[in-house]
Amino acid sequence: MVKLNEIVKIYNPKKANEFEALHGVSAEIKDGEMVAVIGKSGAGKSTLLHILACIDSYEGGEYYIDDTLVKKLSEKKYAQIRNEKIGMVMQDFALVEDFSAIENVMIPLNFAKNKVKDKKTKALEALKAVGMEELAKKPCNKLSGGQKQRVAIARAIVNNPSMILADEPTGALDTKTSAEIMELFHELNERGRTVIIVTHDPNVAEQCDRIIEISDGYIVDN
Repeated sequence: MVKLNEIVKIYNPKKANEFEALHGVSAEIKDGEMVAVIGKSGAGKSTLLHILACIDSYEGGEYYIDDTLVKKLSEKKYAQIRNEKIGMVMQDFALVEDFSAIENVMIPLNFAKNKVKDKKTKALEALKAVGMEELAKKPCNKLSGGQKQRVAIARAIVNNPSMILADEPTGALDTKTSAEIMELFHELNERGRTVIIVTHDPNVAEQCDRIIEISDGYIVDN
């Protein structure tokens, strides 16, 4: 379960250009939900995503993921949570272009706290789950946009995280490929994974179980 309780995020605190991006945001996302986070540019979606992903800290409130309070932790602990509990999927795929598909998927396994046995087997299983096992050895710079996003999703699930965070995952894709990627997210969700998708696209948002709308740093619909 993900729980946000009165989260306040301030950029450049106590400086002339101080800016409060989130104003006491509260929300709860149950295990196995598929949720869209929507809002205009500058509304606070990216800020919220970075907090959920343990990439950024916050000044007030509490953030719990699987009953763990994520606040004022060491960078080592933040990295461990990111590696074990969170799978990230980015709009621009964020792959190492010169690496093969399987090499990209193995990256989180290489950073795991405990040594992972049979890394290639686990990576192949993740690629198979997204229909990319036959292209495992192909360099990512030779893949299409849709194929790259499938590899990125395989990388996100290889450590069996409890939550998948997707930032505009269809933003760089055509309509047909976008539909295929959303179908893949639905399949992952049906297998019990919590999926949170930040999107500008109303068609993507409507395919989720629930929509959280942010406006000017406040949640206006939940």
